[in-house]
Amino acid sequence: MSDDRELLRVEGLTKVFGRGKDEVRAVDGVDLRLARGEITALVGQSGSGKSTLGRLLLRLLDPTAGRVVFDGGDVTAVRGARRRDYWRDVQAVFQDPFAAFHQYRRVESTLAAALRLAPDAEREHGRAAVEAALEAVGLDPERTLPKRPHELSGGQLQRAMIARALMVRPRLLIADEATSMLDASVRVTVLNLLADLRESREMSVLFVTHDLGQAYYLADRILVMHRGRIVESGPAEQVVAEPEHAYTRSLLADVPKLHPQA
Repeated sequence: MSDDRELLRVEGLTKVFGRGKDEVRAVDGVDLRLARGEITALVGQSGSGKSTLGRLLLRLLDPTAGRVVFDGGDVTAVRGARRRDYWRDVQAVFQDPFAAFHQYRRVESTLAAALRLAPDAEREHGRAAVEAALEAVGLDPERTLPKRPHELSGGQLQRAMIARALMVRPRLLIADEATSMLDASVRVTVLNLLADLRESREMSVLFVTHDLGQAYYLADRILVMHRGRIVESGPAEQVVAEPEHAYTRSLLADVPKLHPQA
């Protein structure tokens, strides 16, 4: 990857929880690079460290060691206003959309609050910016904005959460198990939406998932994480067709249609 294509670089990133015999190296010396306008999938089973890595990249956790470089600038220890600026560039969509919204507030109130992080041009447009973000994810503003979270389906609420992230005009979206709570048909809708947004917004996506099938469907590149380490990486086609690590082959065995011997 050439330097002019690089958006995010991670070097030796480590996160240790506990001490002594209770020590857990949730993330253990991870190196990775994400390109501009690329969808990269981070794949691993529960406990592999992928969600902890995502939170480190979001600066929701402080690393034990290593560094994170975004667009050429070291953001490993950003605080205060600098971290707020970083969150304008890097947004997240999490697994449970119902936990991401205040259950007693209308969707309009939650999305309007997100405008505080948005660029000046978006804040100036106010409700129009909120409506445009909802339309970008295929939701009708007139039907969606007056609703409270429990009045929307899981798929609708997940798309509303993506809309909230889009209002900030991020350059990187970290989607952490963003489809795992959705029905199969809705998952495809959300995956296609992420692919479309990459094209229309020129946005990079880090898609964190336990499902190698979804990773293959969506991503340009796949990183496989096991016990806190990246054990395999490469173009999606290559990782699926010619897996080198035994852990990758075990993940592949759970997706029969993708198995290279099928």
